[in-house]
Amino acid sequence: MLKILTELKITISLSFLIAFIFILFLAKSGQFDQAAFNMWLFRWFHVISGIMWVGILYYFNFVQIPNMTKIPDEQKPAISKVIAPAALFWFRWGALVTVITGLILAYLNGYLHQAMTFSEGFWPIGVGMWLGIIMLINVWGVIWPNQKRALGIIEVDADTKAKAAKKAMLFSRTNTLLSIPMLVGMTVAQNGFA
Repeated sequence: MLKILTELKITISLSFLIAFIFILFLAKSGQFDQAAFNMWLFRWFHVISGIMWVGILYYFNFVQIPNMTKIPDEQKPAISKVIAPAALFWFRWGALVTVITGLILAYLNGYLHQAMTFSEGFWPIGVGMWLGIIMLINVWGVIWPNQKRALGIIEVDADTKAKAAKKAMLFSRTNTLLSIPMLVGMTVAQNGFA
């Protein structure tokens, strides 16, 4: 029993198995609607990947960055060589899956064009979607390339490394700034009071 919780792959596999069983019971409990199921499935992937993405964004901005100056220099390689690269892997792929599933979800729900063009009634989700897209561009176009330099994944001189670290931090902070209004756009649209 302890192995279920000590081995992450087993924990996650079991979690997905339990979720799958739950889905089967839901499907059997009433009339199955494939279109509704597809929308739900993409919403579920959108939410779970969004939690991964924004959770790691907040980890970087609320935990790792503010505490790096408190870590002795001889211990910093544990962060820069092990923790940060692993977190950045899940961070950037979580961002991509979140945006892709969000766009698919908007398409399946029939409001992709209206949201992307801020049509009346769809502008709140449109704002949220565009902020998410800007954040995704920041992740893949600025944060990740600069983090590779800052972490030594790509070898550069000390000055370039320092500039890359600062640029990655500023764009990560920009994403933190955009994340709260982005989440407002996403959640207000689902509740329809806007």
